[in-house]
Amino acid sequence: MENQQAKLEWRGDVPVAQAFDDPYFSLENGLAETRHVFLDGNDLPARFAPGFRIAELGFGTGLNALAAWALWRETGRAGALHFTSFEAFPMAPAAMGRALSIYPELADLADPMVAAFASGARRFEGDGLVLEVIVGDARVTVPAWSGAADAWFLDGFSPAKNPELWEPELLDAVGAHTAQGGTAATYSAAGAVRRALTAAGFEVERRPGFGRKRHMVVARR
Repeated sequence: MENQQAKLEWRGDVPVAQAFDDPYFSLENGLAETRHVFLDGNDLPARFAPGFRIAELGFGTGLNALAAWALWRETGRAGALHFTSFEAFPMAPAAMGRALSIYPELADLADPMVAAFASGARRFEGDGLVLEVIVGDARVTVPAWSGAADAWFLDGFSPAKNPELWEPELLDAVGAHTAQGGTAATYSAAGAVRRALTAAGFEVERRPGFGRKRHMVVARR
């Protein structure tokens, strides 16, 4: 995962993308944010079923994948959770490990994942997880993807700072690669995001956001 590596600054142990001047997760509690926005927002674990498929825009530190994997294991589901993430600027594994170290409750899952990426892998299989990170511009890689997701985590940087990951054409591709009855969730409640998701075939709902964010968005196809 050395291709076009992310350039970082740090606020404590929270990485900030220099290109977007935006932290990778909440400075307050990134894991709690992930659970509120992406897990609860996609009605997980209630919707978990054998072969459940999650896709994500913006792999970042891998925190969202780890939180979903931990929840899958906690619920005792048989088989593996399938998780595909699209990332243009992968983080160096050492930086990923530093960022994830503030969540020791995830260490037994994070350590082997980070080690796999440090070896150059872009695919990781753990106990109950099949993870693939597809590196490149999501505006190209998502339309070319052969899969479909039951749930999407839309976790690009702020639409104001990273508009490429919120373009209507990309969200159209997200809709086209969503199973019927599938869902999406994002921390962003921007009007342009809501309109683009609606145009992509989703029913969109605003809900209370995490922390200081008043609203977030959930969507169902």
